[in-house]
Amino acid sequence: MVFLAGQIGWNAEQQFDSLDFVAQTRQALANIVTLVNEAGGTAEHITRLTWFITDKKEYVSRLNEVGQAYRSVMGKHFPVMTMVQVVALVEDQAKVEIEATAVVPK
Repeated sequence: MVFLAGQIGWNAEQQFDSLDFVAQTRQALANIVTLVNEAGGTAEHITRLTWFITDKKEYVSRLNEVGQAYRSVMGKHFPVMTMVQVVALVEDQAKVEIEATAVVPK
């Protein structure tokens, strides 16, 4: 089992390439898949995602774009998910943080 702390939408140098919600979502998911890959797994091994977002209205209004970003990284794999709106995240520029659990076969 692989338990990942929350991943935000910054790159490997811990810099935000974009302040856009959808772009940060795509990057956070890509960060998760990269870490699962390093543990020997793939996106299909991810069993749970917990999303923390700072703006529910933006999420809802951009749901189609979020879905496209999701599928571009995760394909058609849909693990169980929970989403929570929070007042803020530790990194002031972060708009989304996603925790993940994966089960990687031996």
